Order: sequence, then structure tokens, then C-alpha cells
Amino acid sequence: MDENSKQLAQQEQQTNTSQCASCDSCGCGDCNTRCNLDSYNWLDDVPGGKNDFDIVEVHFKNTRRGFYRNSAKLDLKQGDVVAVEANPGHDIGIVALTGNLVKLQMKRTRLRPDAEILRVFRKAKPADLERFEQAKAKEVDTMIRSRQIAKDLGLEMKIGDVEYQGDGNKAIFYYIADGRVDFRQLIKVLADVFKIRVEMKQIGARQEAGRIGGIGPCGRPLCCASWMSTFVSVATSAARFQEVSLNPQKLAGQCAKLKCCINFEVDTYVEASKSLPRRDVVLETVDKTYYHFKTDILKHEMAYSTEKGVPTDLVTISPERVREIIELNKQGVKPERIQGSDFEVKVERSAYGDLVGQDSISRFDNTKKKKKKKPRAKEIPAPKGNNNNKEKRQGAKEQEKRQGVKEQPKKGPNFQDHQRKGRDNRRQFGPPSSQPTGLREFRPRNPDKRPKHNPSGRERSSKNDNGES
Repeated sequence: MDENSKQLAQQEQQTNTSQCASCDSCGCGDCNTRCNLDSYNWLDDVPGGKNDFDIVEVHFKNTRRGFYRNSAKLDLKQGDVVAVEANPGHDIGIVALTGNLVKLQMKRTRLRPDAEILRVFRKAKPADLERFEQAKAKEVDTMIRSRQIAKDLGLEMKIGDVEYQGDGNKAIFYYIADGRVDFRQLIKVLADVFKIRVEMKQIGARQEAGRIGGIGPCGRPLCCASWMSTFVSVATSAARFQEVSLNPQKLAGQCAKLKCCINFEVDTYVEASKSLPRRDVVLETVDKTYYHFKTDILKHEMAYSTEKGVPTDLVTISPERVREIIELNKQGVKPERIQGSDFEVKVERSAYGDLVGQDSISRFDNTKKKKKKKPRAKEIPAPKGNNNNKEKRQGAKEQEKRQGVKEQPKKGPNFQDHQRKGRDNRRQFGPPSSQPTGLREFRPRNPDKRPKHNPSGRERSSKNDNGES
């Protein structure tokens, strides 16, 4: 069991390493899944906006980030590895943002004004990096052993990842659980086994999917694994606004929750739907009554059916025509048809078109190809007979002549005379059916005395019950 779990953990680590696409841009190189997100400083080119703010943003493993004060006035830039203050000891992280953009980032994350902001000690030294690498090397084994400990304690939880602090004195255990878990005994056991300070942090299904990574149905890497750091709750009402089919298999992502991308365009659909008429209004015409069936918000079209919820006699009209019919119905007037008398199909025509092809450069070229005559099938001569067979037939005829065997008469004038004599005889003596043949006359059986079905197949006796035949 330990070997299998170790192999699975190593596969997860390799998957995470392959999914980390921000290493090239952030300058951290092979980060071994310690930074899944990247930030672009779009205020970097603004004059005077680089060192006005003394707080920098530092990111760590997975999606963990923090704000630290550059009290030492170090010349920091994006991608620098720094040693920051931790409780206790120090931690190693990578600078993600600097300058005035950090102020906007703090506002977006709703950081409290009275929150304690720790300091940046220094840029990481080789000794700090060596100690940091030794701590990272223990993460996989620690995760495997902690899973087994949680299983022995009977806790319904899954430890998904372990993150060691830069100095190796503390570790954060990320776990997933459906309900509330009492892990007080687990913390004592982990601290006693690994001789470190233990911090438990619960993550959701979306954070777990972002940690593992993958490819979405759109063909791109998952948003939670590439750029999303905060997760907003997604409701099915967002799918209803966009007229999306409420199919759980299509709406759910790899985390088994509603896809985060459903919220991306819902504001646009809500704004566009405000200019559309109400959908619960019934349209009355002289012949039929129409009910709303569906709406294409971006195309600005509305479809109506003659039956509720069933696509019968679907008609697609514009929202302006819908408002016009609603006003007519309020006045007690029913139009003759729902599309209106001035309904015309608009055909876009270009200002000039070369219909005849007179402007073509190759119009005088002979483009017609001559039809090739099909070759006639060659007559295949009949195969010549085999000389050996011919010699055999001639030898057989000579042998018959010697033995006195008469040859059969060939069809010719004598054969026709023979046929003519046969016809004269039939006219003289009548049809052959009138001639006595000497055969027994056929008499039909009595249907009342038909033989019964004999499944055994044995012959029945022709004697009756009295013994007579």
C-alpha cells in the first residue's frame, strides 16, 4: 500500500509540474508547483509609479499569496526570490507584484486596514535556498504518511497537499472534507511524528482541481490552474439568463461543481435582456395564439410557438414586432399574422458585381475540355480447340465404325419428315389422353375416411375393426 500511494503522489507532483505555465514569465524557473499563478504589472511603464509604494506581493506554493512591507528599501522586481518574515522563523517566496498595482491588489482582496503586515528580510541567499530545497524534498513523504495517520484515526478527510515553510520548522496540511472534522488528535500525532508545527487548512473542490490541473472542454488549461485565485459562487440562475440547457453533465466541471466560466458573460446577457419585452405575454392574432418559446439574446430574436413548451409552428420575429403586437392586443386589435404585412426578407446586394465575367483576364481562354472518346472493346477471338482432343475424337469415331456402331441421324430434311408424320398420326387417332394407357384409373379419396396423422411413422393396417380389409 505504501509503495502504491507513493507512486500516486509522485504522479500528482509530476502533473502539477507540467501544468505550471507561469514559471517562464515569473522568472522562478523550475518551481516544482510552488507558483501556479502569474500577475502582469500593467503599471510598470508608468513614470514614477514603480517605487512609490513600499509593499510588495509575494506568492508561495499553489495559490497562497501575501503582502509584505519592504522596510529595508530593497530594489525588488518581479521574479526575485526573497526571505520574508513568518510566525515563527522565515519563509521563502517569489515577488509577484511591486509598485502602485499592489495597492489596487490589496483593495481587491479586501485587506483590512488594521491588518498586520510582515516584513521582507532580504533577498534569498544560497544557504536559504539550500535549506528550502531540503524542506521541499520531504513534502511527498509527509503527505503519504499523514494520509495513513488520518485513515488510522478514522477521520473522513483527504489530505491533498503539504507545504513546508522555508526554514522547515512548520508545515501547512491542505485537506478536503465534506463536513466538519475534529482533527485535534491528528494535529498532536503529526507534530509528534514530524517534529514540526502543524497548520491545517481546508480547501474546496475548485482549489483541489486547480492544484491538480487539467484541460477543460474548451481545449485550454483550467482557469483555476492558470490565472484564477479567488472563487465566486456559481448559481444555476446564471445559466438560465444565458438560455443554457440545464444539463448537469455539461454545466459541471472537473471539480463536479458548476463551471466558473458561467459567470464570465452573465453580466452581458443581463444587460442585453433588459431591452427585450416580457416573455410571459401571449400574442394574439386573428387565426392563432402564440406563446414564447425561446430567445436569442445576442442575435436579438424571439421565437414563438402555437403551443406552450412545444415547438409547434415556430415563428421568429424581432423584439420591435413583439412590442407592436402587444400594443395592438392592449387596444383590442388582433393582427392578421404575427410577422406583419411589411415583412420582407432582406437580401444584401453588393454595389457592383461581375455577373457575366467580362472583367476576367482569362475569359478568352478555351477552358472547355474536349471529351475523350471511349476506346471500343476489342473483340476477343474464340479459343482454338486443343489438337489432342480433336485427335482423340477422330480415333473414337474410327473405332465405332470398326465395331459396327451406327451414328445418330443428324437434324435435317429427314428429321423434319419424321416430325410431320408424327403430327399426322395424332390427328388421325385423336389426342393421346383418349388412347388406353393400361394404367389404373385415379379416383379421389373419400374426405370422410382420410387417414389420421401418424407421428410415429409406422405403417397403418388396412383392416378395419371387424378384420376386413
